[in-house]
Amino acid sequence: MPDTKLPDTKMPPQFLTREQVREVDRRAVTEYGMTGLVLMENAGRGCADVLCNLGISGRVVLCCGKGNNGGDGLVIARHLDSRGCEARVLLFCDPAELSGDAAANYKTIEAADLPISQFTKDKADEWLDEQLADADWIVDALLGTGAHGEPRPPLNDVLRRINAHPAKKLAVDLPSGLDCDTGNCASSTFRADHTCTFVAAKVGFRGEEAKQFLGVLHTLDIGAPRKLLNQLLPPRK
Repeated sequence: MPDTKLPDTKMPPQFLTREQVREVDRRAVTEYGMTGLVLMENAGRGCADVLCNLGISGRVVLCCGKGNNGGDGLVIARHLDSRGCEARVLLFCDPAELSGDAAANYKTIEAADLPISQFTKDKADEWLDEQLADADWIVDALLGTGAHGEPRPPLNDVLRRINAHPAKKLAVDLPSGLDCDTGNCASSTFRADHTCTFVAAKVGFRGEEAKQFLGVLHTLDIGAPRKLLNQLLPPRK
């Protein structure tokens, strides 16, 4: 699986907007008969592959939000666990707030007895420091491509504490706090060593500010049909 650092590519990279990201998922389901669970499974498994190829020498702590980005993180945790890696999920919402494919994957890892710890505002800093204390990798699956602007409390403070931790860091699809369309970065943007983005890079990744937070970019296939992608992405020149 080739790793690329923008903009050092021989071929012009292709980019998706926020709306095109939504269209890939929507049309894969409505026109091609795929399911969101399959797309999420492929995304999470691809991220797990990248982590294993990069090397894991200790615990992987996955910080998961309530949206599909968090669902991707839950899939990653399951695949790491199945490969004998020590994975711990930090859930930054009430499980009852999960819906759809993310909720389904939460039920799976809960039934599989994976370590899950839910964020609480009571002694939040001490809790987070304890959960991250022995992390080899921290995975950011908090906010996805739909997010923009400054992350709301408590996630802004959570991201700052994560950034201060010495563990290696991987972002799922994009670093939380980075606007996928504009490339604007919040003051608390997750600073990734590696970013696993899905289908194609996002238009905001072209910005100089964004590149400081992406680290090494890995573009992962999630199984969307090539015909669909050719309709949404401009041809390479």
